[in-house]
Amino acid sequence: MAKRTLVGKRILVTGASQGIGYAFAREAARRGARVIAIARSADPLQILVEDAVDRSGQIIFVVGDVTKPADREMMLEVAHEQFGGLDILVNNAGHGATGLFGDTNPKTLRSMMEVNFFALAELTRLFLPTLQFGVRPLIVNVSSIFGRRGFPRYSEYCASKFAVQGFSDAIRAELSKLNIGVLVVNPGPTETKFQEHMVERDAATPRARWRMSARKVGVAMCRAIERDKDEITLTLAGKALVLANRFAPRALEWYFRRQFR
Repeated sequence: MAKRTLVGKRILVTGASQGIGYAFAREAARRGARVIAIARSADPLQILVEDAVDRSGQIIFVVGDVTKPADREMMLEVAHEQFGGLDILVNNAGHGATGLFGDTNPKTLRSMMEVNFFALAELTRLFLPTLQFGVRPLIVNVSSIFGRRGFPRYSEYCASKFAVQGFSDAIRAELSKLNIGVLVVNPGPTETKFQEHMVERDAATPRARWRMSARKVGVAMCRAIERDKDEITLTLAGKALVLANRFAPRALEWYFRRQFR
């Protein structure tokens, strides 16, 4: 299929106040896209608009919570009022938690699924009728390498991202008849404040020696969209984990178990 251009594309991205969402919105606008940036706080969104000075596109922002049905409806209304529809929906909002499963608060899992999966699925459902009329429409679901292989101390987070992976794979075939694409992005270790804003943090977590900047993740996402990819996995550490799980799953399982002995 021909390469997709971002020039003039109407994009809505959630979780745009920092990290990957912020970087993607900035890069997409630089490439000529018209972006609606969504987050729960206005101040960082205002900074995003002011920061994207080298853009050839446009960024507007809307304060909203993806877990609230009324806010999701408002996002749809803004897309129609401001841009006359939407071409690309980027489901990026999410949060994490660490800890041994038996020790974590039961509310943590429900919160994780609500933000990372249920809100993503319902926002996708809401925008489907609009995306049908978009130009080369696409749904981008930001998952994780932990959605490809479960990782100790991240059980709730892994569960939510495995759900995103399965959901994305399933609807990709279903939506092909509507010419709506589905791209899954699996970031590896990334330089963001993700660790600082976890819902729960009850266990030490490993820190990768090499981490990708959020800006580079944003660039990689834009390239994947332009090249009409179905899925991308980022960073050497992320690719190594996925490959090890595919070709040497027993060795990987042995390594994880060894950490707890």
